Amino acid sequence: MRLFLAAIALLSAAPASAQQILTAVSPDGSNRIAIQLNGSGTPTYAVSRGGNLVIAPSPILLDLDTDTLGYNLAITGSETASADARYPIVAGTAAEGRDHYNQLTVHFQERGGAKRKLDIVLRAYDDGVAFRTVVPVQPQTAAAIIRYERTGFYFPPTYKCWGFNVGKFGSSHEGEFDPVDLPHLRDHNLFDLPFACETGKAAFAITEADLLDFAGMYLTGRGDGGPGLQLKLSPSLDDYRIAVHTRIGSPIVTPWRVVMLADQLGKLNESTLVTNLSSPSRIEDTSWIKPGLTSWDWWSGPSIAALPGQRSTTAVAKALIDFAAANGLPYSMIDEGWYAGAGGGGVRRPGVDITKWADAINLQEVADYARSKKVRLWVWMHWQALDDQLEDALTLYEKLGIAGIKIDFMDRDDQWMVNWYTRTLGAAARHHLMVDFHGAFPPRGLARTWPNFMTQEGVMGAEYNKWSRRATSRHNVMLAFTRGLIGPMDYTPGGFRNVTPAEFRIRGDLPFVQTSRAHGLAMYVVFLSPIGAVSDSPDTYAASPAGFDFIKAVPASWDETRYLAGETGEYIVLARRKGSRWYLGAMNSETARTVTVSLDFLGKRGGAMRLWTDGARPDTPIVTGKRVADGETLTLDLAANGGAAAIFEK
Repeated sequence: MRLFLAAIALLSAAPASAQQILTAVSPDGSNRIAIQLNGSGTPTYAVSRGGNLVIAPSPILLDLDTDTLGYNLAITGSETASADARYPIVAGTAAEGRDHYNQLTVHFQERGGAKRKLDIVLRAYDDGVAFRTVVPVQPQTAAAIIRYERTGFYFPPTYKCWGFNVGKFGSSHEGEFDPVDLPHLRDHNLFDLPFACETGKAAFAITEADLLDFAGMYLTGRGDGGPGLQLKLSPSLDDYRIAVHTRIGSPIVTPWRVVMLADQLGKLNESTLVTNLSSPSRIEDTSWIKPGLTSWDWWSGPSIAALPGQRSTTAVAKALIDFAAANGLPYSMIDEGWYAGAGGGGVRRPGVDITKWADAINLQEVADYARSKKVRLWVWMHWQALDDQLEDALTLYEKLGIAGIKIDFMDRDDQWMVNWYTRTLGAAARHHLMVDFHGAFPPRGLARTWPNFMTQEGVMGAEYNKWSRRATSRHNVMLAFTRGLIGPMDYTPGGFRNVTPAEFRIRGDLPFVQTSRAHGLAMYVVFLSPIGAVSDSPDTYAASPAGFDFIKAVPASWDETRYLAGETGEYIVLARRKGSRWYLGAMNSETARTVTVSLDFLGKRGGAMRLWTDGARPDTPIVTGKRVADGETLTLDLAANGGAAAIFEK
């Protein structure tokens, strides 16, 4: 704080000029974001951690209508602010977020021409920095459109980085985060969020937060071929040359452009920066929002031995409800095929009606049965079908006592779809319905603004075991250092047909997974999903129950998170707390290794530990128990494609 105030004091005494550097410093003094004008009068920002430059001076530019806002500017003033506030996180990696930052707002105005005004707001947190562009209400920008945002993330040297080159707009955002050859990045590459790097002295992940009434953000190689990245906005489907339509009488406000920072990439699993930067909750009473695990009928086939050949039927739905009730799962999910006209994904077409059910299933009967078993239902639907019948459908589901809706196939993040998410979450909240967005873009902090948003896909998850070999142990571990850093992901764990990669075979019903049982158990700790799937068939769990007791005990939302150990893409060990219990998850890639971690998170009292580790076969974990004391360490022998899971009772 002293460094921040000293910098501002010096700056306030200096005249505004192109050479003036204004800086915001994090409360702990470790992170800095500085801004100045370059020789073209363009605002450029730079980011450092521990005195080491992480993001080199990079431009902030908006293309409005027929020209660019961001050239030939002058600094006309600045203000500072600080905050240290706490807010509840209804479902996430912590019970609360601490919004603790120092802020600098810098005012700019064009020296000539239309003399348009532009503000840039910068914030410095202990776990990262962020900035956003604000175009104040002014006649010169009324009814403007944003064609492009050409903000850069320039790198001083070449870093070791990982990214998902999605390659196109309009996708389900499902793919691998691979090592990136930075010298050969091109401006036709299109990377999803986040983009993660290690510098040798720091680690960072680039993402965005508070995406509301704007187009989603991607990253490309720089057009000039230099090291680093450039921002690209998802274009409108109606006109590829337009990204954002603005509103007359309102300022133009970009989402926060975020650089999460830590000494190690895995440490960012502890961060709540994305939710800190997002708009406060729009739901006053959140008492009805309940995280939890759900049985699920789609991943396994469904394949229930007592009901051969049946899929979306009343009997199958009741069998999954019975399974949930018997094992203490609060929810049961009915996937595609339950409503009138379903099939082929249930896309908008004649005959589709999500307020009526298919001949083989009686949703009223199923809902009544679930209520009698103290289990609540989730139901799946195509987004276009919901869009056609939004209010009628949600009114019916609330009347039936349904807990939540799983919405699929949006596969867009243009401004229209971003606003559709907001509209849908608002409507669902009015009817006390939780939401799972499948076929979705990665998280941008909606879990704070709309706490009934529970989870979303935007990840290459366990479903890929049904048709590919791509859901490898390395991919799973890599998610914990990339996609998992920015919010919940509906990976859908729980596959109990564990085999080695050599034994793995692709099949759609009762699919295999090519990782160990202990690796799969650890997913329930390492991967955040406040509505978590228990994906396999009840028959599978009955035939091979080892480890299922861990799933029955594991929470779906957390009070605290600790990163214990890891190496990007190789292995990770996380601990999370719920109440007085701690849970540990360790996931390993394809090389066996021994890892030792401290148990200091347990405190002086220590605790009783139950530990699930890799056995002789992928589906035969070893379960041990003992008391662990203050100062002890835990040594984990992680098999190739293996892992470990543990519960600690204080």
